[in-house]
Amino acid sequence: MTRPSVSIITLGCARNEVDSEELAGALAEDGWDLVVDPAEADTVVVNTCGFIEAAKRDSIDTVLNASDLPGKVVAVGCMAERYGKELAESLPEADAVLGFDAYPDLPASLRRILAGEHPAAHTPKDRRTLQPASPTDRSPELAVLPGHIGVRRRLEQGSVASVKLASGCDRRCTFCAIPSFRGSFVSRRPTDIVNEVQWLVSQGVLEVNLVSENSTSYGKDFGDLRLLESLLVDLADTEGLERVRVAYLQPAEMRPDLIKIVGATPGVAPYFDLSFQHASAAVLRRMRRFGGSEDFLRLIDQIRELNPAAAIRSNFIVGFPGETPEDFDTLVDFLNRAQLDAIGVFGYSDEEGTEAVSLPDHVDADEIDVRTDALAAVADEVMSQRAADRIGESVRIIVDAGKTQFQGPEDGSTRLEGAASKAVVVARIVGSDGADLVAEVLDA
Repeated sequence: MTRPSVSIITLGCARNEVDSEELAGALAEDGWDLVVDPAEADTVVVNTCGFIEAAKRDSIDTVLNASDLPGKVVAVGCMAERYGKELAESLPEADAVLGFDAYPDLPASLRRILAGEHPAAHTPKDRRTLQPASPTDRSPELAVLPGHIGVRRRLEQGSVASVKLASGCDRRCTFCAIPSFRGSFVSRRPTDIVNEVQWLVSQGVLEVNLVSENSTSYGKDFGDLRLLESLLVDLADTEGLERVRVAYLQPAEMRPDLIKIVGATPGVAPYFDLSFQHASAAVLRRMRRFGGSEDFLRLIDQIRELNPAAAIRSNFIVGFPGETPEDFDTLVDFLNRAQLDAIGVFGYSDEEGTEAVSLPDHVDADEIDVRTDALAAVADEVMSQRAADRIGESVRIIVDAGKTQFQGPEDGSTRLEGAASKAVVVARIVGSDGADLVAEVLDA
């Protein structure tokens, strides 16, 4: 009997990439052939993103393009989870729209779809209601991470891979809909993470990026808010692993021991992915977030006092409802003073189902564009200066990724001058080009 084939197209964030590899693992165990070219597959699974409007459009376009191919088309992922029946009705080109609850039985579902069945579209639910309100009342043994099924097959063979720390988020930021479809915060057991990292290393992975919606909350549902610190130390000792990096840190939840471990532990990338979002205290309060420019600058000072070379990245939303010209000036001033290594700039747009949609004093769309362009220009200057400041530094570069310990997956890259005969080389930064670096191999 001919084995069925499937191609998985992944959109969105690193968490979706992990979900796709877990789906690939389950399908491979069930006897499916994984193929790269969607045109050669019996079924195309599109792992959609439902975070912002541009990502939704990209997801829809990808499903439509896949529908022109010979195979069946199945939409999964965040957009499918979030909209379910609504998406299926507006996108009849998809043969099925399946939510996270369908993941454990996906191989069987795809076989039925190939046989001509048309499963009912997923019915969305508010996943925040599926766990007790108090994190410590949640049972890790019973908790199910949306989208997480526990097996994995690598879809790309590079030296860098992501690993999920947790799923969901207990924060209620007024601009974000993620908790409604990813649910409350649920940590994975440390032993499961350690075992997965060891398996990835056996597959040739040299750098692991720990991802979640909010990594600084890791362990709170186990009653241990210091669990991330001990996990990082344990993972840094993994034989064959060059480094572990942690993403999505909340500034308000940073603590001295975590700063020390990220900033100064061999095997842990000295890299702080801090979710600032803005610098004006007034805007941050409307976002239902904490802190402000001076608080954030003090945190940055703590990091750089410990390790002056440590990298810091963040994203910022421009034009949030009620943002005044003075608020925007505060943000510009913050970027100039903070001198971050990597900066993402996004213009605000209403996100369905969020509190921000109903906030007063929305900023005119044209003004948002003007401010976004202006801040992006400042960000480019800051990142270029930070890269130039690294000239002369000694770094360790994972060759096939073109990344130093100071560069995350979404940041600039490093071009090597000189032959490299090993997977990881020691090099000296000799130049920069915008946010990108040029390095000369010292130890090939």
